[in-house]
Amino acid sequence: MESAGPSAKREQLAAPAIHGNAPLPVVPTAEAIDLEPAVAERSEEPSPGAEQDEEESLDHISRLPDHVLGEVISLLTIMEGSRTQILASRWRHLWRAAPLNLDFCGLPASNNMLPSRCALVSAIIAAHQGSGRRLCLPARHLQCRADAVDAWLRSHALDNLQELEFYFCCAKHCDPELVIEALLPPPASIFRFSSTLRAATISNCYLVDDMVETLRFPHLRKLALMCVKISEVSLHNIISGCPGLECLLLSTISSIRCHRINSTTLRSIGIRSSSEQLIIEDAPMLERLLYLEMNMQMQILVISAPKLETLGCIPEKYTDSKIVFGSTVIQGLRIDNQATVVGTVKILAIYMLYFSLDMVIGLMRCFPCLEKLYMKVIILHSYLIGEKNLWRRKHLNFLRSHEIRLKTIVMRYCRGIWAQVNFASFFVLNARVLESIRLEVAPCNYDEGFFEEQHRMLQMEKRASRGKKNVEGIHDVSDLDLAHPFACGC
Repeated sequence: MESAGPSAKREQLAAPAIHGNAPLPVVPTAEAIDLEPAVAERSEEPSPGAEQDEEESLDHISRLPDHVLGEVISLLTIMEGSRTQILASRWRHLWRAAPLNLDFCGLPASNNMLPSRCALVSAIIAAHQGSGRRLCLPARHLQCRADAVDAWLRSHALDNLQELEFYFCCAKHCDPELVIEALLPPPASIFRFSSTLRAATISNCYLVDDMVETLRFPHLRKLALMCVKISEVSLHNIISGCPGLECLLLSTISSIRCHRINSTTLRSIGIRSSSEQLIIEDAPMLERLLYLEMNMQMQILVISAPKLETLGCIPEKYTDSKIVFGSTVIQGLRIDNQATVVGTVKILAIYMLYFSLDMVIGLMRCFPCLEKLYMKVIILHSYLIGEKNLWRRKHLNFLRSHEIRLKTIVMRYCRGIWAQVNFASFFVLNARVLESIRLEVAPCNYDEGFFEEQHRMLQMEKRASRGKKNVEGIHDVSDLDLAHPFACGC
């Protein structure tokens, strides 16, 4: 009689309860339903040599040590991780002890089932036998379910937690400032993982001075504070208590009018705040300074950031906004006073009322080493106002005295009118190292005929560069360290 192959043997394996005597109320999958008839067969005593045959049929992944497989499972969602038990008997016990990756959004739920989802969180944490890796919960639970959150955070199943996220979702037409004024402090257990955390997002709570005064996060690399009430002293204490902090996201921070940044490790800062000032006093490793809101009227003073390479998205609409590099002042998008150049910035994103070549040339004088330029206009008004962008005589001196180093240009909300064609053709015909110019258009213009016409109007066959010639049609702290943060939108 022929012995069954490896695939046949795997089909005979049972799908046990997720955690032994404490099964979770998870909706059974199609795979689990198909395996139910096999459970009774496998419940009997295995025949002699069956375990040895099964061992011989294992794949190479299954031969890895338990702790390695556990790390692999911890990178999966909670539902995907639990389903690894049906792969083979070798995998049955692994999920129970693998570092827990629990994301509230990844749990099964339908309309009006929020209490059931919270009960499922409690069941998973109570039954888990290993340590924790990542916990992601709605920030509103810090206010309306504080006792439940406190119980979850105190569980040994979350020991050695590396990532903690309380994500914030503000309702439409809701003023975040009004929400902040009514916030309560979070449970003290929220900081019991300070010695192991590598990434943290804290939202929708009031961080009182006494709570954060002595906090230290020796391994924290990424920190986001979103819709929180905190004093300037406490914010400074938190940042100074993170000796390895690399990414900092500040979004809708109340009670602070001026953010002062002093950090020898920060590489990326994202700001979305009603504060009036951001002062970069000393940030020797800072590479990215990102506006995450385009309607702010903030003044940014950069005193020392010698490695700053990425800047944006800078809005033109609000002329009260200002960026100061030494004695060089950029107000809106216009250079009011340029005494020095900023030679470190290579990536720039701007938000314009219309495509203005004069304005962009002014920015290129200020940032002479620009390699990537991302531009976005207000689509409703871009064709009603603006300049003709005639450049052949007007900017002849600039072309003679400056080398255009741009390699990538992105124009968002482009309609293909002559002012925009003149704007783009300036770079097509004069930027010798240009590799890509990307025109993003409205769906109504997205057809082959439109792009063929743009190729003709831009005189692509006369382009200055011999590289690529294609014309192609952010808010989490983890995105701050992307190499090209504006590639998907500024």
